[in-house]
Amino acid sequence: MGEIFSRTEALLGSKALSKLQKAHVAVFGLGGVGSAAFEALVRSGVGTISVFDFDTVAKTNFNRQLLAVEDTEGKLKTEAAILRAKQINPDAKIIAHNMFYLPENADTIDFSDFDYIIDAVDTVTAKLEIILRAKEENIPVISCMGTGNKLDITRLRVLDISKTTDCPLARIMRKELKKRGVTHLKTVWSDEKPFSYKSTGELKGNRPSPASAIFVPAAAGLLLAKEAVTELISNKEQE
Repeated sequence: MGEIFSRTEALLGSKALSKLQKAHVAVFGLGGVGSAAFEALVRSGVGTISVFDFDTVAKTNFNRQLLAVEDTEGKLKTEAAILRAKQINPDAKIIAHNMFYLPENADTIDFSDFDYIIDAVDTVTAKLEIILRAKEENIPVISCMGTGNKLDITRLRVLDISKTTDCPLARIMRKELKKRGVTHLKTVWSDEKPFSYKSTGELKGNRPSPASAIFVPAAAGLLLAKEAVTELISNKEQE
């Protein structure tokens, strides 16, 4: 696999690359944000990636989700992730969990197996459970806030949740986490005020599905993966 990651090694060093190859990262959610984060981890040489999603690839995913192509339509997103990873790095180990992670099934997953956790889901209940479990196990976690109804990637930030503004999801998460004794959380968020030209006409649960293009979700996913990679190698010796 040396040739695949030769330029990454030139940038980060061989010891850092070795750390990434030995690392186990969990990605919760394989939508527009999570699929970009997942692919960035694979292309960065992360050796083991656990993916969590219960959905299948649909036509409405094609405009923004990296796993969504003609060959994967109708497949489980976790299955599409395995296929995608093998086309990039055949040595990557992808562990698929075809599930909607919630408090009811949380005990089936051992968070201590992970070196880093990426939260790219958009359901408050699931996000809270992921974050609280990560905090309990002292596993580094980064959480993505809202990317729907936004277009300007230059407004994305990596900051503690206490400093987020103009994001309805972040506002709810701040409140709910504070109730549970959590006041600090690394997040990727955008200070762009949400907008859309018109309603999508779709429902996600009981709420209208947000309008979205590839730009902000994919850029947010890349930021999530970058933070994971840099934290995983932060103690590396410079070469």
